[in-house]
Amino acid sequence: MKNQIKTIVLLGILSAILVWIGGFLGTNYMYLFTAIALLMNLGAYFYSDRIVLAVQGAKEITPQQAPDLHRMVGELALQAQIPKPRIFVTDDPHANAFATGRNPKHGVVAVTTGILDVLNERELRGVLAHEIAHIKNRDILLSTIAAAIATAVTYMAHVLSYSALFGGGGQDGGRGAGGGGILFALVAPVAAVLVQLGISRSREYHADETGARISGDPDALATALERLARSAERIPSHTEPAMASLFIVNPFAGTEGLQSLFSTHPPVRLRIRRLRELSNSIMRVSTKSAA
Repeated sequence: MKNQIKTIVLLGILSAILVWIGGFLGTNYMYLFTAIALLMNLGAYFYSDRIVLAVQGAKEITPQQAPDLHRMVGELALQAQIPKPRIFVTDDPHANAFATGRNPKHGVVAVTTGILDVLNERELRGVLAHEIAHIKNRDILLSTIAAAIATAVTYMAHVLSYSALFGGGGQDGGRGAGGGGILFALVAPVAAVLVQLGISRSREYHADETGARISGDPDALATALERLARSAERIPSHTEPAMASLFIVNPFAGTEGLQSLFSTHPPVRLRIRRLRELSNSIMRVSTKSAA
């Protein structure tokens, strides 16, 4: 619930930035660039699964090829009360996993060959539960909404900058690019990206919690995250940086301190700590129930 509220608040802040910059340019510009951004991101929303799987070189596998993997995904999907996602494998020594698909009916879970080598069955089950949680929570839709707003803000900031350079002004009641408008044109895109990244991090926390409850084993996911983080340091990823947010752990090292503000993922140590706390909480409830 805490992470859900945080996501709603961050989306509200992102929307406020959009409306604010629209006040400098006028509503005509705001509607125009919001429409363009929505159209671009709607295309990504409907076709992102095909694009991502193609770029990653992922191949769909059958129950005959990977019976244990299909069994685990089927059991977890049943527990999450969603249709069983399709399963893909990427031939990549880098240990990681991701989920895609615009809704639970079109869900896809993909794992690398590296993660199959690094994790035992219990840990892999925890990772799969995390990815199924992303599908259940419709995180692809939320990411698309955030990306659309952030894109619109960036477009309008560019127009505001050009307006300042060439002496233009706002339209339809806009305040133009004078004074604070120039500074806002510089700050707004950075603020929008930071908020968008904050939403991505909050969804990771929420998927950790939801996945841990689906599997009933928070410790397994915590241990898996620890192993995957160490593995990522040894075997770097060759994926595109733009796709880093899809994976369960950041494929690229260095997300501590100020760098964490510009990361799509929370620091692994904080995710592990939250999962350990959740495990202890579940343990206490079970002990009280048994008493």
